[in-house]
Amino acid sequence: MNVKNLLKIIGADFYAGVPDSQLRALCDYLMSAYGIDPKHHVIAANEGNAVGLAAGYHLATGKVPAAYMQNSGIGNAVNPIASLMNDKVYGIPCVFIVGWRGEPGVHDEPQHVFQGEITLKLLEDLDIQTFVLSKETTIEELQAAMDGFHPLLASGKQVAVVVRKGALTFDGEVAYRNEYEMTREEAIRRIARTADEDVIVSTTGKASRELFEIREGNGEGHAHDFLTVGSMGHSSSIALGIAAQRPGRRLWVIDGDGAALMHMGAMAVLGANRPANMVHIIINNMAHETVGGMPTIAGKIDLPAIATACGYPHALLVSTVVELDAALAAAKSANELTLIEVRCAIGARTDLGRPTTTPQENKRALMEELGVGENAKNCYGTM
Repeated sequence: MNVKNLLKIIGADFYAGVPDSQLRALCDYLMSAYGIDPKHHVIAANEGNAVGLAAGYHLATGKVPAAYMQNSGIGNAVNPIASLMNDKVYGIPCVFIVGWRGEPGVHDEPQHVFQGEITLKLLEDLDIQTFVLSKETTIEELQAAMDGFHPLLASGKQVAVVVRKGALTFDGEVAYRNEYEMTREEAIRRIARTADEDVIVSTTGKASRELFEIREGNGEGHAHDFLTVGSMGHSSSIALGIAAQRPGRRLWVIDGDGAALMHMGAMAVLGANRPANMVHIIINNMAHETVGGMPTIAGKIDLPAIATACGYPHALLVSTVVELDAALAAAKSANELTLIEVRCAIGARTDLGRPTTTPQENKRALMEELGVGENAKNCYGTM
């Protein structure tokens, strides 16, 4: 279905959300129609943020907003949906547009499988009636579903259109780019070389895929790396959990701008604890590139200043390989928490693959590298 037909039938004139590859047509259309405009379209830091924005729009206009997200983001939205929007509280109507990753019977990456299995049940538990949109859905079927949703919305309830893979199309074209030349893969290559046998925790998406392929290309193993294939925004927290228990091991975090924005409170926790054995690198291309390239607000804020205000002893910005190499060398020899913001271009190799090891294999290899494999077996019977 052409996304214009979907939005015409939904009838909203305000959208807030977090981009998703399953919703690429929707995101591209909203960018072409509105760009980033707080009156009509906001790309939120996380899905809960999107729900709050939608609630504020309704309070100011009386109209029904729409919020979009990947189904993995429902977890971030549960609290404001249940404790703010629900009709037992404020009764704020909203149409959710949810990309269905990991739909049962459709091959997907491991981090999406369980979330895909529980998506419809989770929405049901939140008292949100759903309509599943597929390639075969007709305009008449969608219109009939929305007609049935109108009384629910009028009573202060929320509804959801759950979008299957390939269900939406957009005949326009939106190009996403910035002014920087250094690629993310080149930055990660230099980080991995400097880290050597230190532990690296890499964020969700293409950053972890590139790190995996760099190791493969170098003929190296993967035991020093933790690839955060899901739980966007939590890589730095995972690394802090490791760093605190292994003060003799240096931890490098390869974060993304969208991920860092999603749970920025983690920076405050890091700054307050100041792990001396940790280097936090945010690769900032100002885009949600893994899901299509839609913009983040990370080009409009000062990440090193935020880190400094949170208590990081050292924080700086680099945008060339020369600056990056110097910053990495200094962080390697320092004994204090450091943040390095790396400005880079949008884009990745078209032949970029995916990890060929499973998350369970990744976990076991890292734990054995940290010397806790046997301990974990003794305590829990498994790793």
